[in-house]
Amino acid sequence: MKEKNISVITRREFMRRAACAAVGTVAMTSAIRDLRFMNAAVAQSNIGPGDYKALVCIFLQGGNDSNNMILPTSQPQYNYYQTTRTPVLAIPQSAILPLTSLNNDGNTYGLHPSCPELQALFGEGKLALLFNTGTLLYPITLSQYSANSIPRPPQLFSHADQQTQWQTSVPDQSPLTGWGGRCADLLNAVQPNSPVSLMVTLAGANTFEVGNIVSQYSVSTSGAISLTMPTSPGGGASTNRLPALMNLLGLPYQNLQAQAYAGVVEHAVNSGSLLNNAISGTASANYWTNAFPVKITPPPGGTPFTSNLSAQLQMVARLISAGKTAAASGGFGMKRQIFFCQVGGYDLHTGQTNYSATSPNSVLVGAHTNLLAELSQSMYAFQRAMEQLNLSDNVTAFTASDFGRTFPSNGQGSDHGWGSHHLILGGAVNGQRTYGNFPQFITHSPNDLGTGRWIPTTAIDQYFATLATWFGVDNSNLATVFPNIGRFTSPNLGFI
Repeated sequence: MKEKNISVITRREFMRRAACAAVGTVAMTSAIRDLRFMNAAVAQSNIGPGDYKALVCIFLQGGNDSNNMILPTSQPQYNYYQTTRTPVLAIPQSAILPLTSLNNDGNTYGLHPSCPELQALFGEGKLALLFNTGTLLYPITLSQYSANSIPRPPQLFSHADQQTQWQTSVPDQSPLTGWGGRCADLLNAVQPNSPVSLMVTLAGANTFEVGNIVSQYSVSTSGAISLTMPTSPGGGASTNRLPALMNLLGLPYQNLQAQAYAGVVEHAVNSGSLLNNAISGTASANYWTNAFPVKITPPPGGTPFTSNLSAQLQMVARLISAGKTAAASGGFGMKRQIFFCQVGGYDLHTGQTNYSATSPNSVLVGAHTNLLAELSQSMYAFQRAMEQLNLSDNVTAFTASDFGRTFPSNGQGSDHGWGSHHLILGGAVNGQRTYGNFPQFITHSPNDLGTGRWIPTTAIDQYFATLATWFGVDNSNLATVFPNIGRFTSPNLGFI
């Protein structure tokens, strides 16, 4: 009986893994398609041979405290910052890494001391900063918010709802597709018969890459999630169960559902094998700099730790290398690719810093310092990898997160906010510049709800529409991807 139970469990595990591996391959059922997207895709004829671009979303799950990632260094802004965030969260001005910007809004800025790599990329013109962006239904002021005269996004301070809204960019509609998925649907026609999906996730199923036509393909940091044979009752591997199952499901006298499932299983097996073969020749040592391995060392003198984000971006670099390579040379011959990475730990209500009244530098140590060090070193290594692949101008990475966090401390960390600052990285980026409007770092300012929650002055629709335009979505189809974009002044912020 025990052997029988083990056998049943492994069969179930096999079926589960088959379904998971199949998620993300190009949609198998061509009968149910959105003709609007199909017709719109024809308009993307400006994408020619050799025109490769990739978008890489880095989602900071939990709500990054961007008030400590990008900081003011000029007066009176820094004084406001220091007064409000002392003692638990205030970074000493002498420790802030200064930035020299090519544009001038009357203020000067710097980065958290754990981000020297981002400072270097900004100085090289490959990194741009976007201030105070967030989910919006319409532009809204404090007085309009207080009077409830302008609709606002639902469930503003809820992790689940705001993650969904950031990934769909349609806060006032049911979350049926993500904006990355809609871009993929629109551009899928430029690469027919693609061997793998245009969208790849390194962090499991996500809303950002949900499309009507194209589905996300889930890949681990070591490659495609392969389907392994269930073990036989005696414990040895069975070499004939997978073919037997597929043959059984696909027999002519079985129903259409069984035949379709057999096709999905076979497609998943073939896609996984193809992907793993393609990336086998792109060993990370070929372009992942030795100075920034997967191990992250947080300053000052922190304990090194293994970085999941770095491992994700390392695999993205390998997939980009394989994706750009022509099929005749063992690659995929892709023209467009979208990647999703995610790292958690940013919901820091407590333990954001290791503040101690007896140690003045204790605010420079703690969970947020480690997270920002990981982000900085991982993005730096990824950019260097793109340069080594001669694809710096073809790949743009950008950050997203649930929301910002409150400006005042809650005692040991910070609470859920609204508007936040973000990073855009790549050779095509108009870098060493800041975009958007920096909030006044004082409570009860025109951008503050009264709790240090910044009302966004730039909508995520504008942020993402700028990226989508660079990616290849033309102006006539921009509203197809971002239905609310017409509510805002400019669909292009100019950072790329």
